[in-house]
Amino acid sequence: MSGPAENAADGGRAEPIHGPAGRTLYAVLWVLSRTLGVALFGYRVRFAAPLPAQGGLLVLSTHQSHLDPLLVGLALDRRISSLARSSLYAFGPFAAAIRALDAVPIDRNASMVQALKAVIARLERGAAVLIFPEGTRTTDGRMGEVRPGFALMARKAGVPIVPVAIVGAYECWPRTRLLPRPGRIRLEFGLPITPERYASLDDRELTKLCTDHLRELDTTARRLLRGGVSCPPGTGPA
Repeated sequence: MSGPAENAADGGRAEPIHGPAGRTLYAVLWVLSRTLGVALFGYRVRFAAPLPAQGGLLVLSTHQSHLDPLLVGLALDRRISSLARSSLYAFGPFAAAIRALDAVPIDRNASMVQALKAVIARLERGAAVLIFPEGTRTTDGRMGEVRPGFALMARKAGVPIVPVAIVGAYECWPRTRLLPRPGRIRLEFGLPITPERYASLDDRELTKLCTDHLRELDTTARRLLRGGVSCPPGTGPA
């Protein structure tokens, strides 16, 4: 990948750096970020079951803050791709960093079809890809409506779907703040939903299934984050 010209319109061919330099940068960023995450945010993660170590995987996450791609990436033993605006590749050093972190470049001026093709191509090559099906960060800490676009990606690539709820990130970095603040963040990963399980479901049914899973994980994460006491969404420290 040489710059922002390589975006979703190329069918997803833009590749992350997987050479020695890229692997080293990824490892260094992972260790530093994990250390800071635990120190500043009391970062905790729980899995309902081990995730597949290889092969395409669509990770479906709730969206609370700009921290979310990093938080999910730190939870996994394997590399994971997330979406990044192609304009972010204009600055060389930053472009190198997000390439090392396996970002999928998406041109927001291109059509949704091109964006879908970019993600499907990455999944078909055996990558794990992170999607935020709500489409945007929460405005009040509550989980928003899950959009059905992810269903096409999963079906076309024939990959498992893994739901994950992020709780606490909104309180640490809401839309109204320029920079994050210390707090407590927890991630709850659900059981993978296999292609065999969702093959008989239409998009509406699959969307409802994933929504139900995400809401259940969100409720569990809030309870555990508050020491077993239920806490309404969006009611963290001021």
